[in-house]
Amino acid sequence: MKKLLSATALTMLAALPAAAQDDKVAITVNTVQIFGTIDPAKINDYTEYMAVVNLYDALTTVDGTGTIIPQLAESWTISDDGLTYRFTLKEGATFQDGSPVEASDVVYSVQRLLELNEGPANLFSDVISADAVKATDSRTVEFTLSKVYAPFISITPLLLVVNEGAIPEGDDWGQAHLADNPEGAGPYNLASWDRGAQMTMARYENYHAGWPNAAPIDELRFVVTRDEATVRALAQRGELGISSQYQASETYDGIAKLEGYETLAVPSATGFYIKLNNQTAPTDDIHVRRAIAMAMDYATIREVIYPGAPLKGPLADVFSAAVPEGATEPVFDLQAAQEELAKSKYAAQGPIPLVHTYVSKTAFEEEIALLFKATLDSIGFDVTIQPEPWNRITELASSVETTPHSTQVFFGPTYPSPDSVYYVQYSSKSAGTWASMDWVQDPEIDAMIDASRAETDTDARNAIYQDIYSKLVADQRSVWLLAQERRFSVNTCLKGYEWVPMQSWDFDFSRMYWNCD
Repeated sequence: MKKLLSATALTMLAALPAAAQDDKVAITVNTVQIFGTIDPAKINDYTEYMAVVNLYDALTTVDGTGTIIPQLAESWTISDDGLTYRFTLKEGATFQDGSPVEASDVVYSVQRLLELNEGPANLFSDVISADAVKATDSRTVEFTLSKVYAPFISITPLLLVVNEGAIPEGDDWGQAHLADNPEGAGPYNLASWDRGAQMTMARYENYHAGWPNAAPIDELRFVVTRDEATVRALAQRGELGISSQYQASETYDGIAKLEGYETLAVPSATGFYIKLNNQTAPTDDIHVRRAIAMAMDYATIREVIYPGAPLKGPLADVFSAAVPEGATEPVFDLQAAQEELAKSKYAAQGPIPLVHTYVSKTAFEEEIALLFKATLDSIGFDVTIQPEPWNRITELASSVETTPHSTQVFFGPTYPSPDSVYYVQYSSKSAGTWASMDWVQDPEIDAMIDASRAETDTDARNAIYQDIYSKLVADQRSVWLLAQERRFSVNTCLKGYEWVPMQSWDFDFSRMYWNCD
């Protein structure tokens, strides 16, 4: 199967160099998981976000500092009571069919998101109702929140705007049409999509933000493959523009030796976690969770298996104001782990069974799983390693009963705020998603998260964030392995990449261009 995938991918991409003879720039990007959906109201993971950030635009977007900046909106105002947000749309912005972007399209898109109640809807459903979004004229849209929600502006990049006029009559919220036909105002349109294998996008020349660089990326070809040999072969032929961030170290090192390629390493706010199911035995026991955390060989994981920075708790140090002063790195100590396990209600009953899951065919996650089993088995566990494809993991995450005891998961902020880390992963309102596989279900944590969302004073809000951090660490709700240092194999002619503290927004290819000078 692996050989067949490799051959298929390479045949499909044959013969086009990164910069084609007609001076149009075509690059290949590999991803390690499929594009499950391109419907902006249903997106959940990094590939889906990567697709829609290129196919759709929102009222706002995010720059490399995490600052919210205008996109389809040229400006906005906030009422003194923090409840009313009024956005003015820029003039001249069009959808890819040439029709103008109007306030009514924004209203339709928000109401659609709330009605379908999937993807990022849970970020909005608690603070705004469908009838509280109104178009006051063709260029003005007004949101009236049901309560003060301090991070509201931070989540507006997720309000991706759909062309209401392009939805066929009788299609329930356009679900059938938008599953295969993007109707957005983004920089690229969909040229082809072979689910499970590839997706190709073409540049929308009349993009409202323009194309300021001399050689923009005209064609994006995403290849879905976990085969390291395929990625190396793409680079050897000069087709690879930028790789995924999930390759083996040997692949990065090998490609960096090729002429015209380098390894790009950037810090990020993405954490690499072992999610612990807090509601099922034996990981419902705090002593078991602490023992697991103490039995992790953090240095080997982040220095040998998958390079990264220390992660002291649920937040990466990028959010420095929200990290408690004096927070320390977790420590690998097998003796302390054994002593902690002895305090558990499951002690003295023989080896404790534990299921550990990771994304199948991911080499470094397999290495971590083997290390996990070796260390935990040595202190009194009986670990069963259970690799699963990503789509299966997301299914397992939907209920407490099917969620594994422990699962390797990357989680990066879906919007540039600590609220994204806390609410999306640890609030009871977010339960049943892959990001919340810990099933914390703690009323005290829920109350603190709600308080942080209502606090408009920045210092006071950061103080609450620090309290949440300390509580999650004290109760060992997850194991925090490392802060991801994103690495990519990059063609040296590809310019303009900048890490953005929002999931996959750094893969907005309208910000990149081709320059071999």
